[in-house]
Amino acid sequence: MWHPQLAALSGGFRVVALDLPGHGALRDQPFDWDEAVEEIARVIDEAAAGRAILCGLSLGGYLAIDVAARHPEKVAGLVISGASAEPRGLLMPPAIRWLALVMDQGTRPTVARLNRSWFRRRFSPATANAILAGGFGFEAGSVALRSVIGRDMRASFAAYPGPSLILNGQLDIPFRLGEGGFRKAARDPRVVVIKGASHLVNLHRPSAYSAALARFTAEVAERPRAGVQNV
Repeated sequence: MWHPQLAALSGGFRVVALDLPGHGALRDQPFDWDEAVEEIARVIDEAAAGRAILCGLSLGGYLAIDVAARHPEKVAGLVISGASAEPRGLLMPPAIRWLALVMDQGTRPTVARLNRSWFRRRFSPATANAILAGGFGFEAGSVALRSVIGRDMRASFAAYPGPSLILNGQLDIPFRLGEGGFRKAARDPRVVVIKGASHLVNLHRPSAYSAALARFTAEVAERPRAGVQNV
């Protein structure tokens, strides 16, 4: 999922992409929310000497928020994409449950073929091949989605005292609608909206996404005032 950013940013930054329990190299481990949070913290300790800018998309974004709330000393800056909507209330929980049900069907041969075909058509060969080689953690993904329902993620976002960036695709409407509330809750927020991108924003417009990450990294030490940009 992070192949474009690894390729674009590794020349100027140390970039580490990790696997969550139930995914990639950890696909044999059952997904558990707390264990996933501690796995991320462990990787920060081992791969980044205990402190890093943490970036997460969707489920990874929600987990990154929780890591930052529990271990703020490990997170120099927090970037979330597709994770600026509360998984509570009337609308989001049913949508998450529906997506989890879809993921429950992901191991069926027909669904798996369609999924592989979609990624090959939609993205560059290098990116698609990297994703397909890593595989899809459908079973763990459905468990993970259900485990986020009901969590007060805005409160966790507010608990992190450092600089944060909400980095969403322009067309990712459910999470765009929640941007304002998350921005108000944060201590030192920024919002960047990437035009023409939807939920898989780092893959839909990889260059713009990588550039936004690089700018945020350069700004972290200065802690600039919050702002909203369109790029």
